[in-house]
Amino acid sequence: MKKQQLVLRTLLIIGVIVLVNVLALRFFTRLDLTQDKIFTLSDASKNLVKSLDDKFLVKAYFTSDLPPEYANNRRYLKDQLDEYRAYGGGNFQYEFIDPSKKEELEQEAQRYGVPPVQVQVLKQDKLQVEKAYMGLVFLYGDKQERLPVIQSTANLEYEISSAAKKLTSKELKKIGFLTGHGEPGLQQMSHFQEMLSKQYMVTTVDLSSGKPIPDDIAALLIIAPDKPLKSWEKFLIDQYIMKGGKAGFWLNKVSATLQMQMGRALDLQLDDLLESYGVRINTDLIRDVSCAYVNVQQQAGFMVIQNQVPFYYLPQASDFDQSSPIVKDLRSIVLYFASSIDTSLARSKGLSTHVLVKSSKRSGRQENVFLISAGMQPAADQFKESGIPLCVTVEGAFPSAFGNKPVGADSSVRASIDTTNKLPTGKLSKIVVIGDGDFIQDQLAGNKDNFLLASNLVDWLADDIGLASIRARDSGSKPLDEISEGAKNWVKGINLAVPPLLVVLVGMVRWRWRIAMRKRLETKGL
Repeated sequence: MKKQQLVLRTLLIIGVIVLVNVLALRFFTRLDLTQDKIFTLSDASKNLVKSLDDKFLVKAYFTSDLPPEYANNRRYLKDQLDEYRAYGGGNFQYEFIDPSKKEELEQEAQRYGVPPVQVQVLKQDKLQVEKAYMGLVFLYGDKQERLPVIQSTANLEYEISSAAKKLTSKELKKIGFLTGHGEPGLQQMSHFQEMLSKQYMVTTVDLSSGKPIPDDIAALLIIAPDKPLKSWEKFLIDQYIMKGGKAGFWLNKVSATLQMQMGRALDLQLDDLLESYGVRINTDLIRDVSCAYVNVQQQAGFMVIQNQVPFYYLPQASDFDQSSPIVKDLRSIVLYFASSIDTSLARSKGLSTHVLVKSSKRSGRQENVFLISAGMQPAADQFKESGIPLCVTVEGAFPSAFGNKPVGADSSVRASIDTTNKLPTGKLSKIVVIGDGDFIQDQLAGNKDNFLLASNLVDWLADDIGLASIRARDSGSKPLDEISEGAKNWVKGINLAVPPLLVVLVGMVRWRWRIAMRKRLETKGL
């Protein structure tokens, strides 16, 4: 009887284990205790794979016996692909392939654009360099994308989801960069262009012919021109917005560099256009106690040394609108000689504005004369302002800047400009305004969040904000809250005083305890 009960219990336990495994395959769940839930798929990714209407295959070309740090990447990738498959309803599939097992598999990986990389492996107490594969290929129908090398798991979800979205989209939206007025070329914004290319088709827009901006441009970016725009060029931009086109105005109102000792005001002839849309970029420079540091040479006796000093005209902004999906997951951005933004005109025009990024609680503005030497120390009363707008969005039906205003085109382009159907009021549209056009240039933008902000703004303009929440989930370390000098001195004093006091206190307690023990022993001896 006892033997039958033992067999029955064993069979019951095996049945429970099998049932749990079957349920685990059909119903995926995970407990994620991280603050930003970086180990859990976002709703955007879940909805994306749920909407797949055909087989989406991921081929993971990974060498099996990788060093521990790369093996952890492989394990993390497999867990994440499991989660994608759980929500994909059978249409999302993946397979791991070790190209080192067969020469045919190695050739296949290289045909897909996954190259071998060299990794250091410790074997028999010797450090050796071996060939390894760590890449992904995404296949959907007759289209394919690839991620040649996975060196870290940071933003891996975004890479997978953006590849899936790019492959499953019937037509990519176009993002246009205005050219012809001294704007930085796409090669000077290569990292930003690369990020956009994951979801969009990037192109340039030249207004010199007088032809309208193409209707298939989902968003027009006007970034850091240093020459004024002609009246008829502004008309073409204006009418593009009147038709419902979206635009980003990322402009420098003061020309300055780190090498210059002073800045000069720029007149781009865009003030009337922006004011018609309810916003104004002021001709000033923001200075902020929360700022980036620069290296300066300082004399120390007979030696010249490099010191890092705060440069107050490079504000490091971390005051974001937490209600906006564009910026809520960002940590901090660094702007370069930024100007403040005034949105007081928008309300009278029935437009909606949102300030996405503000300066810190200890900031100010410099106007008229722009002295920007890194060695200068502004007085404390020059940081009395708080929350100066640095990046704003405006939405609504914009009034045209050319309601009763002549276009004034040159004779060479006048015939190309159609003014017969001039729109005095536009369809619902939106614009983004930033008083800095340099924050995404490769040579300046060392801050990852700068590119995340710019990419998220483009997503918002192009009505494609879905994946923006994924892009910034693992954007970097969170900056410490800014505190006053008095609080800093208190913390320093506590750090200096408390450890010695604790040592003395422990010594006193131990000394008193030893005296008490001695007296107790003496008492017992008596």
